[in-house]
Amino acid sequence: MKTIFEAIREDHDIQRDLCKRVLDTSGKSKDRKQLFEALKSELIHHEDAEERHFYSPLIHNDMMQEHARHGIAEHHEIDELIEKVEEAEMDSPAWLTYAKQLCDKVHHHLEDEEKSFFQLAGKVFTEKQKTDLSKAYQESMKERRTK
Repeated sequence: MKTIFEAIREDHDIQRDLCKRVLDTSGKSKDRKQLFEALKSELIHHEDAEERHFYSPLIHNDMMQEHARHGIAEHHEIDELIEKVEEAEMDSPAWLTYAKQLCDKVHHHLEDEEKSFFQLAGKVFTEKQKTDLSKAYQESMKERRTK
């Protein structure tokens, strides 16, 4: 059984790949639109599941409260950047600029989680919590991806 950290990291890899693929597109290509929609969907579903099954249980822990709030705040910044990308013309230089800002923020957020939040949370959660949260997180992601 996977831990919550392994399950989240797998989704982080999907996000990294989608960011790379989005930034490799050009103009009003069909690929650009499809890849951006896939990235947006993945980010939104991930944020929701992560906030419910990772940050929510941590926010009540004194050692993790500030980190949990920071992670949730970064999710809001990512949402704002998604809106900027959506508002720009897909074949304009601004679109690519905003998409790059979005992916830079996503990468920064993933690094924060993987390099510091996970290590600290590993000290807070029991082994059972790590696998129970993983199961709930994965079920949540599966449900959202099939909608």
